Amino acid sequence: MTRIRNNGPLVFIGCESSYDEADMVMFGAPFDGTCSYRPGSRFAGSSIRAESYGIETYSPYLERDLADLSVFDAGELDLPFGNACEVLDRIEEAASEIASDGKILLMIGGEHLVTLGAVRAIAKKHPGLNILHFDAHADLRDDYMGEKLSHATVIRRCHELVGGKVYQFGIRSMTREEDLWARENVVQRKYDLGTLDEVLDELMGKPLYLTIDLDVLDPSIFPGTGTPEPGGVSFTDLISAIHRIRGLDIVGCDVNELAPHYDQSGVSTAVACKVIRELILSVL
Repeated sequence: MTRIRNNGPLVFIGCESSYDEADMVMFGAPFDGTCSYRPGSRFAGSSIRAESYGIETYSPYLERDLADLSVFDAGELDLPFGNACEVLDRIEEAASEIASDGKILLMIGGEHLVTLGAVRAIAKKHPGLNILHFDAHADLRDDYMGEKLSHATVIRRCHELVGGKVYQFGIRSMTREEDLWARENVVQRKYDLGTLDEVLDELMGKPLYLTIDLDVLDPSIFPGTGTPEPGGVSFTDLISAIHRIRGLDIVGCDVNELAPHYDQSGVSTAVACKVIRELILSVL
């Protein structure tokens, strides 16, 4: 049964195409059931849609406009509380339909575990899938307090699906075990986005899934997140990195870990909106 054919009452600005005509399909995954510190990212999608009307559809950076593209915003998936396995199954079902219809997926989390459901679907559609990961946290634990499915283990689970083709940037928080495991199993750039161009050259022509945990940004820019980690990248650096993916074979992407209620100024939500706008305009 399809879960993605009806727009919600409010859509992201400029993303008003029908499903059939859309090149990209956006949906929200409102789940934060394994959050290990501060919950609240399940409210990101609704906040992002409402606050997106505070930005323009036009990007002066790229001189492109969302109004000229075909993006369908399906609203929020209906996800159960307290059942991570069922949540991932529902995300995988929705992502599978989008991929089967030849459209690019854009998922709005939610906590980072939701990425696993989408990657499960996209990896089946695109053998040889690569993952480009921007984050403050490595998310490479084999388990977190005995649980294999967690926002702290998500990239380890994705790594198992794609056979090791994982590239991480901005990482500045991990356990000793994660650090040692990463040295042998992933390409990881700590602290910043340096060497990104070298990796992008390597990824040219290969199917790529991009996952952006917004806590890659310094919390002075983006305090509205569940696990803020000082020492992050600037907004300008992140947007520049997103712009540089133009021309790559992006088959799916996500933006996650906004927890809007921890930033009463609304600035973090505005940052998320602008990241999403620039991401759409860079992928399509």
